[in-house]
Amino acid sequence: MQKAALLIARWSGARRGEVIRLRLDCLDQYPDGTFRLRIHAGKTMRERLVPLHDDAARVLREVIQRRLEANDRPIRDDKTGDLVRYVFFRRSGRMSADYLLQYPLNQMCRLAGLVDQDGKPIVTSHRFRHTVGTQLAERGAKLHTIMSVLGHQTPHMSMVYARISDAEVLRDYRSVLGPGEMIAGPGAEAIRAGKLSCAAIDWLKSNFIKTELELGHCLRLPSEGPCECDLYLSCAKFVTTKAYAGRLQERRKLELVLAEDARERGWSKEVERHQSTASRIERLLKDLGEEADP
Repeated sequence: MQKAALLIARWSGARRGEVIRLRLDCLDQYPDGTFRLRIHAGKTMRERLVPLHDDAARVLREVIQRRLEANDRPIRDDKTGDLVRYVFFRRSGRMSADYLLQYPLNQMCRLAGLVDQDGKPIVTSHRFRHTVGTQLAERGAKLHTIMSVLGHQTPHMSMVYARISDAEVLRDYRSVLGPGEMIAGPGAEAIRAGKLSCAAIDWLKSNFIKTELELGHCLRLPSEGPCECDLYLSCAKFVTTKAYAGRLQERRKLELVLAEDARERGWSKEVERHQSTASRIERLLKDLGEEADP
């Protein structure tokens, strides 16, 4: 039981309270076979589905199978009011987070010497959430993905993990603002000409991850107010890099498909709009040294 709980916490980023409330129907699979963990209403009172590592899924499946063979009756969940059967349950009731997570962690900390000057363990189960969030950020996950996995209601908490991964943010920052980098878009000229103010550069260094768009970055500063231009491909603040070449290619293909569809329907203005967008993307690709896909 404890091994399963620890592996779930490690690979899902679930909160302590969410782990102990997992139900017997919490494990299934995505269409591609990846295991999926169903985390029922927790701190945010919203159910969410997150991918689960095979190591955790295999152990969890064994626990679920043993629990299904037991004959205990469902009990009423104190948060939702539903009659449920929990994964981590014994005759006296639902197992505690301390028993499942913190007690075994304390033991491992002492064996590994991970204790403070008073001999107290320095690792808690909440560290697993930070690990999952940081790994997602460092491997390029979008903020909404981190929010979905960790169950955050606002992006502010997820931004913590983006800031933790300084090396990744710095690499992304340098790909746009570093000297000699290949960039394209209306905002590229301001960078090449050194027209960005010191204040603008300082803000971008600290908040660069917030500038990301689907196909590049927006260099608009908070003092300039919200962007009023949806067609950001032609916005003076837009800049993109070779890292977005694949997305640019896909977007161009989509625009061409939409243009053809509009042509068949006789919508001349829509044809012009989609072809114009495709042409802008082709110019961006050319500036990046990329050829548009046939």
